Amino acid sequence: MEGTIKWRRDVSTSRSVRLLRAAGVGTFLAAIVLIVFARLFSFAGEVGGQSVVVAALVVAAGTLLVAAGLSRAGVLPAGVAAGPVVDAGLAAIVAGALIFALVRGVGGGVGNLLAALSIPLAMFVLVGSSFLQSTGTLDLEEEVIYLHEPEGSIDLDLILGTSVRRIGGVAILRLEYARPDGRYVQGPRRLVVPPEVATAVERLVDSR
Repeated sequence: MEGTIKWRRDVSTSRSVRLLRAAGVGTFLAAIVLIVFARLFSFAGEVGGQSVVVAALVVAAGTLLVAAGLSRAGVLPAGVAAGPVVDAGLAAIVAGALIFALVRGVGGGVGNLLAALSIPLAMFVLVGSSFLQSTGTLDLEEEVIYLHEPEGSIDLDLILGTSVRRIGGVAILRLEYARPDGRYVQGPRRLVVPPEVATAVERLVDSR
């Protein structure tokens, strides 16, 4: 077989990666902003400036929402306001509102505990976005998968078998490595790739 198959799944090409990345980063930002806000609000209460702190937070959130709306309406360049930074900012507003609602609505230790759980949840979401992110090239002639971001390569001669699970428009490709001379071979055991890449890898491995 000759030729190559290239693919790219990141925040610029995959909606699922983009949403998960924005949700994770946004939740972290929301937690930090709320902690800082709580400190400033408490301090401002001693000098009678709580309304100023609240107004500043509302203005910042409103400015971000307006910028995002103008971008989607085509008034601003898409790369300026519709990129990962604004996505994370919008996610932070939503996450901040949810965390605040938990603390105020549920109240007590339970509400604070649920709000605190947003941090490990954000980390889990970021790990998920990293797992779904994949960029590389399958060289059909050399029978090698070249990975980018981070750089790496997988020699299909070292792959004993594969299995594929298809979810929507992507495929989770599981790789079973050989152990030449009992040596452990470094490399990813699972890759998220387009279905055509998974099918091509299966055919190359099964043809040997």
